[in-house]
Amino acid sequence: MFDLYIYYQVRAADADALAPRVRAMQDRLAADHGVAGQLKRRPGAKDSRQTWMEIYPATAAGFDAALAAAVQDAALSELTDGHRHIEVFTDITDITDITPCA
Repeated sequence: MFDLYIYYQVRAADADALAPRVRAMQDRLAADHGVAGQLKRRPGAKDSRQTWMEIYPATAAGFDAALAAAVQDAALSELTDGHRHIEVFTDITDITDITPCA
């Protein structure tokens, strides 16, 4: 199981139009895949842009493809400013899973 964290920029002027699209997409994903997505944003704006984050906890293999299709179907790129950045995390199940960085 993987947790997906997706962040992207939204022009402040487009935020009110984008939010219902993302929420509707997340509702469909929850119904179809059992993954309850979350929608968050960083407080404030910089250069009239907000940073938004979608979180999808405990996703199964193949969910990333379903998410990509849902993003396209919802036409989110029409209201986002730049690329969606996807980060993937997993639970630490054993201390041996950790790779030291030094």
